[in-house]
Amino acid sequence: MVRNYTSDPVDPAVVARIVDAARRAPSAGFSQGQRFIVVTDQDVRSAIADAAGEPDYVANGFDPWISSAPVHIVVCVRENDYHERYREPDKLVDGSEIEWPVPYWWVDAGASLMLVLVAAADEGLGAGFVGFHALPSIKSVLGIPDDVTPIGVVTIGHPAPDRRSGSLTRGRKPRTETIYRDHWGRSF
Repeated sequence: MVRNYTSDPVDPAVVARIVDAARRAPSAGFSQGQRFIVVTDQDVRSAIADAAGEPDYVANGFDPWISSAPVHIVVCVRENDYHERYREPDKLVDGSEIEWPVPYWWVDAGASLMLVLVAAADEGLGAGFVGFHALPSIKSVLGIPDDVTPIGVVTIGHPAPDRRSGSLTRGRKPRTETIYRDHWGRSF
């Protein structure tokens, strides 16, 4: 995750490739509920940064990484696309929409988000993520309809040196706590 960017612009063709990659993410039943807003306008990026509390972040000695990123990709999901798809004849179970054991629209939005991050890295760019929890007014800033839920914002640009978050001092959990073979608790 990058938290500082140079002022160099990002080629629009590169941005298009990144978003096209995200559009290829899987979706349950090919519901395609993922939506993306590409933001390059400085005033809108500044409004997003303000909504995310960037001034407080900067006051704590960090770089203004949200407003300085030349591109924001807002990842959203429309849950109703899933319900509509699973009410179609080929998806009905005993004549009804399935009981959703997992809200797969969140899973699919996460897959799209990951593809944005990976595609940005593949293009030689840096990227960072701001979760929706930090953006309470983002829907009104961007005019997002009520039936669409923003997941968060991926900031994209050419990376600059930055002050690393304290979270990075934690390190990764050991493999023995996170990867198992054949059954839970068996070492991989």
